[in-house]
Amino acid sequence: MAMDIQRIRREVAQAAVQFAFVEAHPTSDGGVYVKAAMQTSAGKTYFLAIYFSDYPSSMPKVLVTNPTLRPTSNNHMYKDGYICFLHPNMWNPGRHTLTFVLARIAKWLNKYDCWVSNGGHWPGAEVPH
Repeated sequence: MAMDIQRIRREVAQAAVQFAFVEAHPTSDGGVYVKAAMQTSAGKTYFLAIYFSDYPSSMPKVLVTNPTLRPTSNNHMYKDGYICFLHPNMWNPGRHTLTFVLARIAKWLNKYDCWVSNGGHWPGAEVPH
């Protein structure tokens, strides 16, 4: 199943109401990805690329493009550099949207800032997978 471009465009417009920097960009294969920027409560700014292969059936993949992240302990990042903002089994294409994804990313980035500043302890619950 291919990505639902119209749904992504609608969700980008909705997300832009709540998040300051959210832009859709074309991919070379005729799809779309989203660039976003977020500032954490620690005042750090992160730039993101969100990829939608097989969306909404599969949850988007999120890469922090700047600054370069330190690999986290446990399961908070995948080996290919994508962040684990939600356990894949929890993804619900009927309920979850780009706005939900961005909120989860914001939570992840704030936890990442804490993890960096407190010497490697990830705040909150962890679900092994």
